[in-house]
Amino acid sequence: MNEQQLADKDELLARLRRVEGQIRGIQRMVVDERDCEAIVTQLLAARAALDRTSMVILMHHMQQCLADPSGRPSQKQLQRIIEFFVKFAGPVSESQPVIEE
Repeated sequence: MNEQQLADKDELLARLRRVEGQIRGIQRMVVDERDCEAIVTQLLAARAALDRTSMVILMHHMQQCLADPSGRPSQKQLQRIIEFFVKFAGPVSESQPVIEE
């Protein structure tokens, strides 16, 4: 693992620890019977943080899939990325894009 990979891993773990702290805070809010609006606001913030973390992981995955010595990704790699992205993002329409070879 090179220095950049270690830094990326550390950043990812830091993000996840922050989300973990947010969730623990939300649990305390529920135990303390805090205002529902305040709880939902914190839930939305935690969800947004998880979404951002997921996007970082997704971007890293896409970069790894596109890391081809020739500099050009294969059709198979592109299809794999699209399928993974659609799975992550959820269906946006009835038809999903297909890369033709």
